[in-house]
Amino acid sequence: AHYHIVLFDQRGAGRSTPLGEWRDNTTWHLVADIERLRAHLGIAQWLVFGGSWGSTLALAYGQTHPQACLGFVLRGIFLCTPAEIDWFLHGMGWFFPHAREQFEALIPQAERHDLLSAYCRRLFCDDTVQSLAAARRWSSYEGSCLQLLPDPDVQQKYDHPEVALGVGRLEAHYFRHAGFFEHDQLIRDIGRIRHLPAVIVQGRYDVICPPATAWRLHQ
Repeated sequence: AHYHIVLFDQRGAGRSTPLGEWRDNTTWHLVADIERLRAHLGIAQWLVFGGSWGSTLALAYGQTHPQACLGFVLRGIFLCTPAEIDWFLHGMGWFFPHAREQFEALIPQAERHDLLSAYCRRLFCDDTVQSLAAARRWSSYEGSCLQLLPDPDVQQKYDHPEVALGVGRLEAHYFRHAGFFEHDQLIRDIGRIRHLPAVIVQGRYDVICPPATAWRLHQ
């Protein structure tokens, strides 16, 4: 009765089709999609919410279309910097060594010096069986590191092919292109939205999106 909440699945994910499609799929395609959706629904201005990668996308959208934003609610901050991508691929293993071991196990020893490239070769190959296996392993890795206490239901969800294809393939796609950003772009351009109100919600023990990034954005 009080809020008009608009939820959408970005290109290649959720109920968007084709699932896992990475072509014609960049941050700036998504920003244009969001703005097109706002115009289509006749919304003059809206409060933009996003969590994790959604916080990245919310900031990118806001910096591109500040006049359309009333403000931001951002959860689990992720700026898609090389340091954060490296943390995802390597650093999380300090806290989740078993998940990290399982993540590496799919890749032959000789290729493990560059896990992102090794996974991309499998995720984007023409062998659908190999591609899905890589997507499930990638997605399961994330699902295993999401929470302080293990939750089998969450881990099972992330292993499901329909979730894994969107998560694994698209995360790798965006990671290998550094989110389609210039160096530190979201911090560099924060002046475009600094005048707008914002709330940051950050878990102290969020291993995937560590609090240091939220603090940096706040500063």
